[in-house]
Amino acid sequence: MSWWQGFLINLQFFTVFPVHREIPMEQAQLKRSVQSFPLLGLLQGILSSALLYSLIEWTPFSTLAVAFILWLFLMIITGGIHLDGWIDASDAFFSYQNIEKRLDIMKDPRTGAFGVLSVTVLLSARFLFLYEIAGQAEMMTYLLIAIIPFLSKSVMGLFLITIEPAKQEGLAYFFQNKMPRSSLWIYLVYVGLIIFATLFSSTVGSMLIILLCGVTVVVAWFMKRKIIRWFGGVTGDLLGASVEGTEVVLWMIVWLLHYFVMG
Repeated sequence: MSWWQGFLINLQFFTVFPVHREIPMEQAQLKRSVQSFPLLGLLQGILSSALLYSLIEWTPFSTLAVAFILWLFLMIITGGIHLDGWIDASDAFFSYQNIEKRLDIMKDPRTGAFGVLSVTVLLSARFLFLYEIAGQAEMMTYLLIAIIPFLSKSVMGLFLITIEPAKQEGLAYFFQNKMPRSSLWIYLVYVGLIIFATLFSSTVGSMLIILLCGVTVVVAWFMKRKIIRWFGGVTGDLLGASVEGTEVVLWMIVWLLHYFVMG
């Protein structure tokens, strides 16, 4: 029961799916919530892949229209919660202030010019990748798309548990205060099961998933160092920014794979 309740907490916090019930926010439920971050990402990835496949195979829409619909869907499904973190983190980082001032800027509800510019670049890059991927999509494409949010949500969980909170308040502190680091062992099980399952249908697919996992590790290592250096710890906004940052890099990798490996 705590697994299902933890997953419902994720749906309430990180998606627009309506969950009309009160869920206890005790340690057991929060632990399962963090442990099911990747499963939430996998659900989002499967829905994105299914949408792309349906639009390409069953509609007369152009590649431009298909990419635009998927681009909108990726924002709508999360309610923009991670984009909000990206904007706030960008405003804080590009202020070039000290750590304390950066944390204050992230709490400011107003959006600055740097946040607008940063999210414009992020969304433009994503649209470019989606457009060109949609124009070259093959069966392997849908598998890779499904894995992207799975990996980005894994990074979010990793940062939540392994980086000290920057302040003693907020969503990140609330979750982390109740989470032992041992909660993350299940992430390796998820990755292993996906690679193992893919191996039966496609050795190439398994290799590409391993590649995306490797890229994710490098991106996570880089972002973790910078979060600690620039902000002194993690916040809810930085967790959202880490999801968006990881995903745009992985979208870029999938885009490049279509040119140099899968094309």
